[in-house]
Amino acid sequence: MTVKYPKVAGYDLVQQIGGGGFSTVFRAVNLQEHRVAACKVILITDQTTEKDRKTIDKETRIHSVLKHVYVLELICAVTVELKYREVYVPGIYMLLELAAGGDLFDKIAPDIGVGDEVAHLYFNQLLTGMEYIHGKGICHRDLKPENLLLDIAGNLKISDFGLSAVFRLNNGKTRLLSERCGSLPYVAPELNTDETYSAEPIDMWGIGVILFTLLAGNTPWDEPTRHSPEYRRYKAGDIFEEDPWNRLSQDALSLIFGLLTINPTQRLTLPEAKQHPWCIRSSQLARQSTAVLADKLTESLRVTGDMDYVMPAESSMDVDRRDPDTEMQSAAAHNSQFTQSLMLFSQTQSGARYTPHLTRFYAALGPALLMPIVKETLGELGIVYKESSSQNSQNGGSNGGTHGTWKIRVGGKDARKIAFKGWLEMENFSYGGLEGTFCVMSRDEGNPLSWRQFFKALLKSDSVYPHVLRKR
Repeated sequence: MTVKYPKVAGYDLVQQIGGGGFSTVFRAVNLQEHRVAACKVILITDQTTEKDRKTIDKETRIHSVLKHVYVLELICAVTVELKYREVYVPGIYMLLELAAGGDLFDKIAPDIGVGDEVAHLYFNQLLTGMEYIHGKGICHRDLKPENLLLDIAGNLKISDFGLSAVFRLNNGKTRLLSERCGSLPYVAPELNTDETYSAEPIDMWGIGVILFTLLAGNTPWDEPTRHSPEYRRYKAGDIFEEDPWNRLSQDALSLIFGLLTINPTQRLTLPEAKQHPWCIRSSQLARQSTAVLADKLTESLRVTGDMDYVMPAESSMDVDRRDPDTEMQSAAAHNSQFTQSLMLFSQTQSGARYTPHLTRFYAALGPALLMPIVKETLGELGIVYKESSSQNSQNGGSNGGTHGTWKIRVGGKDARKIAFKGWLEMENFSYGGLEGTFCVMSRDEGNPLSWRQFFKALLKSDSVYPHVLRKR
């Protein structure tokens, strides 16, 4: 008997869209209701401890009470126990709202950031979402770029409550927290002591790092300790004449400095941040169409030329949106003006498909010929890789093409020494007189900006670049 994934609340798990290690994320479809969602599957094995189960249960209980336009919704969670393993894959199945717009920071060029208006729009959405979360007595404790997603209309969605904690009880009393958690570039400095800490200032620090990252295209330091030269210069006040700090406007710098105040008792509170002059001005983008928003959001990728690889020959690879047989039509829930403008649909061997990653390219070589070149380049870049055992390929075609998908699991560390992991997927591509490989690079762990830097390093390498198709 074949072990399969169960139907979750009427949703079938139809396509893996992310994940690695002990969890996998699928696109899930409810055919009867014509609805699309995401399903995060956390595997249960013989090694899963009771502590692991309690941690996940805590995450789902906290996430389930959060219902807000700027918070990714948890629709439901179900568990398939080990005793049913002969029929279904054991695991905890978290059915989530699908962030069809993908990662916010996937659309931003490293070391450039976004324009002031885009940062202003999304930062205010972040503040509004966090105001709601704190109002529920919940502290996120893991605010970072990879946990900020976009929905089909381009609205921000705060996600991943795995490290969250309740700090305000039902009787209105607040409690101090003690658990050390978070990612070093975004964690507040008071977590480097053994003392208990107040919850809300922790999130305000993370919010400040995110604002800096939006505007500068990089985090301000690798960790807020004496081991970081940048953090030491920040504490001494010597960093503000350096790039990228000297590129920030006075209002933006004032807000960031208030949020990144080292003493948590003097740090800007959420209501104070919302009333800061940089925040309270009216948004020019809020009155524009979603197509304009998508254009402004990806502006830095066009400046760097990254968008030239996403769809290298738009005229010959144009997708017929009237064809009911294309995957674009089956994914109609994604087919918005925002997602179209972001170019989140790709032309592949089997037709158009929804691809929420802007780290992708087309190559003139088929997968069988491109694969060894890519693997050699990964080794030169210091990237650890492993070919997937589930690879499905059939040789054929004059350029070494395949009629399947070639998958490589990759991992490395960025300049901040923070790990990233993800997948390289290659499949044969033939359309409009062009033939070769369609390659998607999807991250499931680490900073999206670091992943884009890795994408550019692979793409621009001496061995791979000569075969890459690009817009001329």
